Amino acid sequence: QVQLVESGGGLVQAGGSLRLSCVASGRTFGSVDKAWFRQAPGKERDLVAAVNYSGGRTYYTDSVKGRFTISRDNAKNTVYLQMNSLKAEDTAVYYCAAEGSGRSWPFREYNYWGQGTQVTVSS
Repeated sequence: QVQLVESGGGLVQAGGSLRLSCVASGRTFGSVDKAWFRQAPGKERDLVAAVNYSGGRTYYTDSVKGRFTISRDNAKNTVYLQMNSLKAEDTAVYYCAAEGSGRSWPFREYNYWGQGTQVTVSS
């Protein structure tokens, strides 16, 4: 059974940092697109950052550019999201996703999802 498990969320003050991790089990995701999404209360789930299958391309939504960094370690079957200079508006449940298909990268349909990890930024 394929599972994606996120960790690293929590409560942090504005201006602080968190590092989210997403470990895959059940199969190897070495050469697939990976992404982080987030969903704030009452809002839709939005793409935050993505890294393509080769790791050669990254995407960030405008609101996190310069603050967040997505990276992957294929040997560990893990994707990370380093979040710096956090703001109250970054508060959301963060989800990792893997294996994009269908639409053009980075706005692809993802076949595998984690259960989410809560990030709360206090102002």
